[in-house]
Amino acid sequence: MSDAHSMFRRHYEREHGVTRKLLHAYPADQASLRPHERSNDALMLLKTFVIEEKLMLRALRNEQVMGSGGFPAVPDDWNELLALFDEQHGEMTELLGRLQHEKELNAVKWFTGPKQTADFPALEFLWFILHDQIHHRGQFSIYLRMAGGKVPAIYGPSADEPWF
Repeated sequence: MSDAHSMFRRHYEREHGVTRKLLHAYPADQASLRPHERSNDALMLLKTFVIEEKLMLRALRNEQVMGSGGFPAVPDDWNELLALFDEQHGEMTELLGRLQHEKELNAVKWFTGPKQTADFPALEFLWFILHDQIHHRGQFSIYLRMAGGKVPAIYGPSADEPWF
């Protein structure tokens, strides 16, 4: 296993665990919360996490990441989405564990700008998606607070999960 692959795997595990904790803290009855008219509702934001995990799985399986139909389909049910997020993590962990070197992975065609795509090394794509999830997790923590939920510690203590 290469150092680059090993580093990604460690970061993915840590970040996924924090994201999971945040998603499971959200009150499902607030799925339609939309902080602004141009914002996605909480359900669509949860779908984004599940879709991005699906895209990472495709890259790890050396499948075409973007299919002809666009992004992968996901359920509309909150609890099904949470279960799928957890299930996909198991598969991600398995595939990352079997990977010996990132050279085993094919390049991934992905967006570089509006209506533009280019090939990315698969590991760079995985990092890109992980960072995008971290970005959306920040958004989601605001939704969680607005929905009346308790925001868990992310990179340090929160008002709801103090460390001291």
